[in-house]
Amino acid sequence: MFEQAFKNIDDILHKDAGCTSELDYTEQSSWLLFLKYLDALEQEKALEAQLEGKKYRYILDADYRWDNWAVPKTEDGRIDHHAALVGDDLRDFVNQRLIPYLHAFKGKARSADTIEYKVGEIFGEIKNKIQSGYNLREVIELVDGLRFGTQTEKHELSHLYEAKIRNMGNAGRNGGEYYTPRPLIRAIVKVVKPTIGERVYDGAAGSAGFLCEAYDFLRAKPNLGTRDLDTLQKRTFFGKEKKSLAYVIAIMNMILHGIEAPNIIHTNTLAENLSDIQERDRYEVILANPPFGGKERAEVQQNFPIKTGETAYLFLQHFIRSLKAGGRGGIVIKSTFLSNTDNASVALRKQLLQECDLHTVLDLPSGTFQGAGVKTVVLFFDKGAPTSKVWYYQLTPGRNLGKTNPLNDADLADFLERQKTFADTVQSWSVDIANIDPVTLDLSVKSPNGGEAVALRSPKAILDEIGALDAQSAALLEEIRGLL
Repeated sequence: MFEQAFKNIDDILHKDAGCTSELDYTEQSSWLLFLKYLDALEQEKALEAQLEGKKYRYILDADYRWDNWAVPKTEDGRIDHHAALVGDDLRDFVNQRLIPYLHAFKGKARSADTIEYKVGEIFGEIKNKIQSGYNLREVIELVDGLRFGTQTEKHELSHLYEAKIRNMGNAGRNGGEYYTPRPLIRAIVKVVKPTIGERVYDGAAGSAGFLCEAYDFLRAKPNLGTRDLDTLQKRTFFGKEKKSLAYVIAIMNMILHGIEAPNIIHTNTLAENLSDIQERDRYEVILANPPFGGKERAEVQQNFPIKTGETAYLFLQHFIRSLKAGGRGGIVIKSTFLSNTDNASVALRKQLLQECDLHTVLDLPSGTFQGAGVKTVVLFFDKGAPTSKVWYYQLTPGRNLGKTNPLNDADLADFLERQKTFADTVQSWSVDIANIDPVTLDLSVKSPNGGEAVALRSPKAILDEIGALDAQSAALLEEIRGLL
């Protein structure tokens, strides 16, 4: 039921002149899903208060509650089409009254960790792009059919929402910003092993995949008490995200995973001066896939002791500084970081090796990230002691990874098992830091077993990829024409 509703929503948005891509479909369904969720949350809290003989104070005024403006109902629970706004009236109400009203909550909220603040911040960033009020009416009624009442319903919705984010990653020109393969994230979380009471941080949150998977990991722990659950809700997961669309999606993704008021801040993490980070600002666990390839301006680079325009290198400095002593990190970065000879790369490797124990490097195969033609590695490190030995694992799934053949949990099972003991195998080995070049500090993935095993692709796989790339190019050209 949910899956068909999402498909129908996308079909309607595809026909609307204001929505031109998968990114727009996800953005527009996200803000409507959020308001539907907020209404369900308010109804639940009002019922709880009533059962306790108390009066619930609604966040939203009556005119702006879902059941009044979006889907007014008759006494038998059906949508009252005589009272429901439609066409230009609906579109104008949303654009001129609803969204400005919701945006104003940011200034009225008592603190940034409240649902009121999140409401205000989301609707300061989001705009209704659905130009036809008739299309908007259809989408609203489909969203109204979605239910958040049980954990099973929330679980199903969260999986479908993850699928939408994955589709954004596949369709968007910057897909890696929105979607890190979830099997990879789950493996990283299992290695770093956050515990209840530790604070988990992602300063390049994207769609909050790392925080959601860390929440699922901790939520599955046995015998959690009320205090543990409250800690997970309010004092465990923290993130920052620069881009408006990713910020909104991150909030919605965490809500669907079960966190009512996510601690995600909409900000440019790199605008923060590294010297301003104090002990109270540090975290026990950092999990992230920072954007790479970007070029930061000179004024942003001034916030960092190692000056570089490479965004990922600035983020790595931020993460090292933001970890508590004894804290643990799992960070995705381009594999060229391990071997580049420019001053910034060498200086950053030196800092990492001196301030942290870089105990594990997971070398990922090409195709791990859809649409990103770069090789990547995952750095696992503990802060507080220098590195003495690095264990490398070269992931070789035995097939060519692609959109139709993505990374899966089984691909990472051997890595997770071998990493527990830093075992030497055909795919894994250890290197003493004393044996690396002290000048270049080259940490390249150089297997003593004869290099990486590469799976040869079949002619069909090659043709399928060519067809997929042609389709992406055609879609991009169509999108460009629509903007002209």
